Amino acid sequence: MPEIPLINLVGPPNSGKTTLFNIFSGKHFKTVNYPGSTVEYSSSDFLDKFNIKAKILDSPGLISLNANSPDEEVAVESLFYQPNNGIPNLILVTADASQITRHLLLTKQIIEAGFKVVLVLTMIDILNRKNLKVNTKLLSEILGIDVVTVNARTEEGIDDLIRVIKKNLSGAKSTPEYQRLNEFKEKEYLIKTYEDIEKIVNQVIEPLNPDIQNANRQLNILNPLLRESTQKPDALTLKIDKILLHKYFGFIFFLIMMGAIFTSIFWLAAPLMDLVDTLFSILASYASETLGNNWYSDLISDGIISGTGAVLIFLPQILILFLILGLLEDTGYLARGAMLIDKPLSKIGLNGKSFVPMLSGFACAIPAILSTRTISNRRERLLTIFIIPLMSCSARLPVYVLLIAYLIPSDRPWLGGFILSFVYLVSIILSVIVAYVINKFNKSLIKEKDDSSFILELPTYKLPKLRVVLRNSFENSKEYILRAGPIILVLSLIIWSLTYLPNNVPDFDKTGLTEDEIVQLEKAERISNSYAAKIGTFIEPIMHPLGLDWRVGVSLIAAFAAREVFVSSMALIFKVTDDENIQTSLLTAMRNAKVESTGEPLFTKATSIGLIFFFIFALQCISTLAVSRKETGSWRIPILQLVIFTSTAYVFTFIIVNLLKSIGIN
Repeated sequence: MPEIPLINLVGPPNSGKTTLFNIFSGKHFKTVNYPGSTVEYSSSDFLDKFNIKAKILDSPGLISLNANSPDEEVAVESLFYQPNNGIPNLILVTADASQITRHLLLTKQIIEAGFKVVLVLTMIDILNRKNLKVNTKLLSEILGIDVVTVNARTEEGIDDLIRVIKKNLSGAKSTPEYQRLNEFKEKEYLIKTYEDIEKIVNQVIEPLNPDIQNANRQLNILNPLLRESTQKPDALTLKIDKILLHKYFGFIFFLIMMGAIFTSIFWLAAPLMDLVDTLFSILASYASETLGNNWYSDLISDGIISGTGAVLIFLPQILILFLILGLLEDTGYLARGAMLIDKPLSKIGLNGKSFVPMLSGFACAIPAILSTRTISNRRERLLTIFIIPLMSCSARLPVYVLLIAYLIPSDRPWLGGFILSFVYLVSIILSVIVAYVINKFNKSLIKEKDDSSFILELPTYKLPKLRVVLRNSFENSKEYILRAGPIILVLSLIIWSLTYLPNNVPDFDKTGLTEDEIVQLEKAERISNSYAAKIGTFIEPIMHPLGLDWRVGVSLIAAFAAREVFVSSMALIFKVTDDENIQTSLLTAMRNAKVESTGEPLFTKATSIGLIFFFIFALQCISTLAVSRKETGSWRIPILQLVIFTSTAYVFTFIIVNLLKSIGIN
């Protein structure tokens, strides 16, 4: 078969590389305004409309061919050889025209390494706002390659780029020299290259205004030897950053924004949650009435529908979380967050590069741990991986919402937002404390040198593209359902089996009882004699000091596979009724539940707050342990995470529950 040409798409972070890949491939990969968004390369065929028979490969962001992190090593290696595709036929290098002085280094290195290159200049509109433009014809002559300008957001210039790609694919293949990478690291080479770039920039950057005096002034601004600052920032960006990056007001704004986010999760999601809850309740009731009072009716209505619905009711809140974070990403604010947090993180042995993985941990620990590949210093990388499970991921959200809903009055949902904000703040503070303790007192846990620095290029502020943000939020929510759904379904069936079998219901006096009351009493007797109850007798001594019993213990064990399963397990074990909506019914069951051995209320303010702290600490995710093992290269850190975090969760829960009881909060 004929060889399929390979085109590599590379460029510095924030240069529009992944957006360009999405245009060519029709894919919807996430693009954000901070380095390290892409940690592995992705490949695709061109869309049919472009009439290009070739594979295009999107790699992580690169500043130069001098790799300084595992993430950059992947990108550099993929340039010189692809295991499945060999050497690329063509390299498309994206460069931000408004940052061309810095971004041309990568272009020159790739050309000098022997690749066939097309330079794609993006962000032309930002440069034009400064009354400047790039003479692409002159730049093409100087570099000896084709140069094309595009606007990836509006797809302006894409047709010209496609024409240039076709022309370059028709010639000979690239013949790169891998050994030249050593030359690129030499100090003399870098100095000379930047001197060459300075001369090139002074030649190719021209004013949009043809006035000679203005032209001289603009060229003087571009020359770094004739100006006081490096490059004049965008005026609006500079004004906004004076507030958002202020050493005091910046942090205040950040905290207010986080509080608003988590308050919105409660307030905005409430109507949608009620709708989802009602739909699943109607479906469960219909299944129960249609199939009658038998084992398969119980399996479908209580095991599958109610168990799954008890978790999917929280999908609107997860969707809103992803949507708000997506808006912050698209505007460019998250890069500012990394800058703000760099100084505090440096006190605990980390830097701003850890901000992105830690923030990703609020969605899911698995991609968060993978994104630590952008951290060049191994010690910082391992320390970041160690504390990421303390970030309150979206899987914890259903548990927090249920327990907080128990604690607050139903007519004041805004109060839940403040409590949820506090929970997330506590998780951040605890992760900081853990990182500080490890970095300060336990060098044996992570035995690596600490000699890194943090350099970040701040993008200009941009209006978010709502269509892109909505699509990314939908994709993230869909991924959550696909990841959690099968686990929830399987475990719901297991929990149902444990609570239903061996289906031992002793005879009892049914005189004067309605049919519904008889059904509920049968369920209560069945679960009291079930396998789940027998398993609970073994863990009862562990749960009793926490003021809880075996039923919560069984749900905690089930939650180890996926934290959100805790809610569906509770719904199954407490056999919520079908005449109310699922959430209200579960909350009612929690308020009426008694500790079987003492007769005291099972769920109180003390035990509910204690459970919230348990979930803040406990590492109840098999997938997280597996990814941690893969990224650290051994079982040492995953086992330490499991033992330390879970045991700490138990101890803190014990202290909090009994302390609150002792002061009368119960």
